[in-house]
Amino acid sequence: MDAETALEAPGTALTTPSTTPSTTLITRLVRCLGVSVITTIVSVTTLAATTVGLGLEAWVANVLATAIATVPSYHLNRRWTWGKQGASDLWREMLPFWVLSFSGLVLSTVAVALTDSWLHGAHIGQPLRTLVIVTAHLSGFGILWVAQFILLERVLFARRVGSLESPH
Repeated sequence: MDAETALEAPGTALTTPSTTPSTTLITRLVRCLGVSVITTIVSVTTLAATTVGLGLEAWVANVLATAIATVPSYHLNRRWTWGKQGASDLWREMLPFWVLSFSGLVLSTVAVALTDSWLHGAHIGQPLRTLVIVTAHLSGFGILWVAQFILLERVLFARRVGSLESPH
């Protein structure tokens, strides 16, 4: 097995995606960060719009923001970052990805709810309140980002050696 082999299970070896110049680890890391920027813009915009514009409770808006942002996050990471083609596997890809996203949501929601509760007694203006809530939202996902990248790279979107899957 080569240096790119990530995991070895009985009868099946998993490797990271092809190491052609366009899919190096650094490229995948940069692309994953790019996807995070895009989906962060989606989630923060949704969070701010639903708390300020619709008057939703911060934790409800946070759940909605995560659900909306997880859809493009999954597809962009799967196709652009890791170059996976074809149909998604519900049990090996989609479900674990959503579990990872919603683990970030749990951390983020706890942070948002605690922050919002604390802010009610702080008597600050709406713009600053929204900024602090968005910061709490981002902190939950920021904590999870590194672990998520490693799991996506080494397990979820790893290439199976000897599989019929295309390396692109």
